[in-house]
Amino acid sequence: SSHIRDHVQAMQERKALHTLLAKRQEDLPPRRMKDSYLEVILPLGSQPEIREKYLNVYNSVRFGRILEDLDSLGVLICYTHTKQEAQPRSPLSIVTALVDKINLCKKIIYPDCDIKFTGNVSWVGRTSMEVKMHMLQLHDGDYSPVLDATFVMVARDPENKRPAFVNPLIPETPEEEEIFKQGEFNKTKRIDFSTASLLKMAPTAEERSIVHDIFLNTLDTRQEGEGTVSFRSRILPPNSVWMEDAKLKSLQICHPQERNIFNRIFGGFLMRKAFELGWATACSCGGSRPFIISVDDIMFQRPVEVGSLLLLSAQVCYTEKNYIQVRVHSEVFDADTREHHTTNIFHFTFISEKEVPRVVPKTYGGKYIQLKNFSFNSMEKKRLHFFSFHNET
Repeated sequence: SSHIRDHVQAMQERKALHTLLAKRQEDLPPRRMKDSYLEVILPLGSQPEIREKYLNVYNSVRFGRILEDLDSLGVLICYTHTKQEAQPRSPLSIVTALVDKINLCKKIIYPDCDIKFTGNVSWVGRTSMEVKMHMLQLHDGDYSPVLDATFVMVARDPENKRPAFVNPLIPETPEEEEIFKQGEFNKTKRIDFSTASLLKMAPTAEERSIVHDIFLNTLDTRQEGEGTVSFRSRILPPNSVWMEDAKLKSLQICHPQERNIFNRIFGGFLMRKAFELGWATACSCGGSRPFIISVDDIMFQRPVEVGSLLLLSAQVCYTEKNYIQVRVHSEVFDADTREHHTTNIFHFTFISEKEVPRVVPKTYGGKYIQLKNFSFNSMEKKRLHFFSFHNET
């Protein structure tokens, strides 16, 4: 709709689409991976007039814009997978549930070379779909890889209130079987990760020991006698900063311009704003230009309504050599109820041009946040080493 007031009528019209929903997944025709395959060209080289939207101050492409494009493409791929030829309009509301991971193998995305996005549905549950996407950029007549992305989308009813069934996926080749199995593994891994949350499970003995060692290393032992050492007397180790000093915050007013077809704020816009704040936080912590190399575990916990006050808080959680791990927390403030509600959690990994200070937590809560990000970071070592090797060669 061209006016926000038209949305009420549009949503009323969508209610009639409930009759088109499948009662069981078995009633829907199976799809192949190639049925949802799409290629989209972003003509930065051949159509210079669109570069302005994508250009940053370093004369390269704004990664936040790429996040927006990936989110839009992921939804389009899912609508392609679920398309019924006999239905002029889809009864499904497809929304982004999770950005599982985005891995980059190039530091620079050039603003004057065409970009190609490709992708397809790679795994299907009953109401959810995993989408794998790839981004390539044209150089000397050939497209070279830039990033790989895995998104998880969910299907809802026409009013976006309840889950809806989607077409099953049938792998056809041994390679597709492996891709499908990886999707099953990713689902299991996400479930295991959620059960390991500190809000559900107490820290292990090993975790408690690590946290206590971090605490002891920041005590000021220059005071006379062991009995006079105070819990409040803390000192920073050399080349370190307190975690509480490595954060930035921002406020966004959610205007109608950023709404999606469901009159909610576009998820890609939220990702762009969170990434830009995360980048600024990494930049201020590292003292030089950071480059994004990985995006992980962006969870969309609740939608953001038009008119909301969106509060973003970025925190450097872990650093090692040139690597910076940033967590961005997103919440909305309801002026009527005076309540705050978490909407998203974002995790970004950056590499800086020079070695960065070590981030040291001052509170036990901060230590556990760092511990979880350290564990995450350890799992990412292979990816980071691949990235370094790729750029060195």
